[in-house]
Amino acid sequence: MTVVWINGAFGAGKTTTARELIDLIPNSTLFDPEVIGGGLAHLLPPKRLAEVGDYQDLPIWRRLVIDTAAAMLAELGGTLVVPMTLLRQEYRDEIFGGLAARRIAVHHILLAPAETILRERIAHREIPPDLPDGDIRVRQWSFDHIAPYRAALASWLAADAHPIDTGALTPRETAVRIADAVGGGEVPVCDIVQTPEPTAETLAAGVLLFDEHDRFLLVDPTYKPGWEFPGGVVEPGEAPARAGIREVAEETGIRLDDVPALLVVDWEPPAPPGYGGLRLLFDGGRLDSAEAARLLLPGPELRAWRFVTEEEAAGLLPPVRYQRLRWALRARERGAALYLEAGVPVGDGGGPQPAA
Repeated sequence: MTVVWINGAFGAGKTTTARELIDLIPNSTLFDPEVIGGGLAHLLPPKRLAEVGDYQDLPIWRRLVIDTAAAMLAELGGTLVVPMTLLRQEYRDEIFGGLAARRIAVHHILLAPAETILRERIAHREIPPDLPDGDIRVRQWSFDHIAPYRAALASWLAADAHPIDTGALTPRETAVRIADAVGGGEVPVCDIVQTPEPTAETLAAGVLLFDEHDRFLLVDPTYKPGWEFPGGVVEPGEAPARAGIREVAEETGIRLDDVPALLVVDWEPPAPPGYGGLRLLFDGGRLDSAEAARLLLPGPELRAWRFVTEEEAAGLLPPVRYQRLRWALRARERGAALYLEAGVPVGDGGGPQPAA
């Protein structure tokens, strides 16, 4: 199962090109995520919609794009052609990572006409006589998003997608270029880790690694939103501490000589669509400056990494994960592991609450 994702600025001709492309790729189907955005206007309360400036900022939209694409491919097979602008790298990572977790390969195409041509196309967009105001707003929306598109192009988009200069091409000619590039192997499958979606509760092991200033390492995975501790799901038959050692080596290149000490065991309750499970956090010890310097640059699994303080982590980690971290740091100070449920100690071993 395959997705051909056609990216580009608003007004670049993604949808018209996609319609031509499904005539050229056998057993292909058009899926326009705009339909999901329009549907959310009928599903969510107006108050929730008013909280965001773009429906892409709604987590439910990104989740539904993944689930709908997977469901369509399960029903129809073949190739899904998706014309959709994605300018935020974290949203690209979340959506493409979610598809990869379902073993769906993604070919990322960028329609990239020169900005002067793009502006000319937007300016000369035809306005239906019955909806002049609505189309004028769409035109202005397209103009307003040229600057964010330019920024994304410079920071990540040009390096991530296969560009096609459509300045002198018709939509049909562009579609032929895409079909030839995908069919000829010029557009590789997106280099993003394939982490299977869990189908039941999971056991996961994370490791805290400290620098010489007692800051700890956080990583920003490409396959899911938000920052995380180095670590991952424990494989069947694998010891949790050994899983933590393995994940640290795979993600960062750091090889731990000693088995890390357990800090917390946290039961994470199921929160659909997630299944929850046990989350273990270990103390990987302190890295000296030479060891910290050996940290690998971000690769397919990681977008970034950084050493942070407890206060800085509050703005990076989800609330339950942050609570897990705070108790892990208290457990490290007192030299005794803690059992948590949803980030809260259970039993009489919790001791004083961590400082706010």
